[in-house]
Amino acid sequence: MKVGFHRSSRVLAACVLSVMVFALTACGGVGASDDDRKVVLTTFTVLADMARNVAGEHLRVESITKVGAEIHGYEPTPGDIKKAAEADLILDNGLNLEAWFAQFVADLEVPHAVVSEGVTPMNISEDAYAGKPNPHAWMSPVNAQIYVDNMVRAFTDLDPDHAEAYRANGEAYKTQLGEVRDELVAAVSTLPADQKALVTCEGAFSYLARDAGLTEKYIWPVNAEQQATPQQIGSVIDFVRQRGVPAVFCESTVSDAPMQRVVEATGSRFGGTLYVDSLSEADGPVPTYLDLIRHDADTIAAALAGAPK
Repeated sequence: MKVGFHRSSRVLAACVLSVMVFALTACGGVGASDDDRKVVLTTFTVLADMARNVAGEHLRVESITKVGAEIHGYEPTPGDIKKAAEADLILDNGLNLEAWFAQFVADLEVPHAVVSEGVTPMNISEDAYAGKPNPHAWMSPVNAQIYVDNMVRAFTDLDPDHAEAYRANGEAYKTQLGEVRDELVAAVSTLPADQKALVTCEGAFSYLARDAGLTEKYIWPVNAEQQATPQQIGSVIDFVRQRGVPAVFCESTVSDAPMQRVVEATGSRFGGTLYVDSLSEADGPVPTYLDLIRHDADTIAAALAGAPK
């Protein structure tokens, strides 16, 4: 995934977005719906699923990005601008995840909430992003409970008539998040100490690794335009060899080709595809956020324990 636009592209995109927003809002929006519920628009599918659990039947929740989309360097479309102009509330992750978001909402008179507010971020420790917050805070079910509290507050402000329903939905969902966190810890707890290493393409699993007691190693800290340098791949190869790591992984929204080079050089096996930035389709392996955490935990634990894929 790419991180941000080049300067000239940013300026052009901002101008185009401003024109489209003005045209759409001046015309009173485009399209109509028989559903008269207020609309909550999230930046990506994981947040949309979490928001639906809190909103219940009282709000209509949609995602700007589609299933399988790469969130970091997403470029909004005219259709996205239309949806945003007609929304009643926009939710974004924050922590520098959505590089495109500020210019996306700059000319919209639509309230928005940052759902990661209150999370203690883990900083990126390598390369050009060293010292910046790792944006993938939702990968910790503990942090996800903070996301839920922020959603409850935002939905209550938007629709106070259903405040009690949002509170009750949020508490019930937080209970499920606590349970999936316990499942995550249990899934890796039986692994030998020298096998508790999570090697991935991007450093998107820092929060999950922390919760599960895993040592993290990755090829690149943040998906960028220039990925997988020889030095980065060499560092991972050395780590896998020294630790005797039995399996390595890559996430669903990027190519696993660099990690396959690690596999070839070390004799470690490719343990499977992990999910981070996007859910799957409804009939896929991770149609919900809870499924995402369970899938990743089970995939990691099984591969590190030597179970066949």
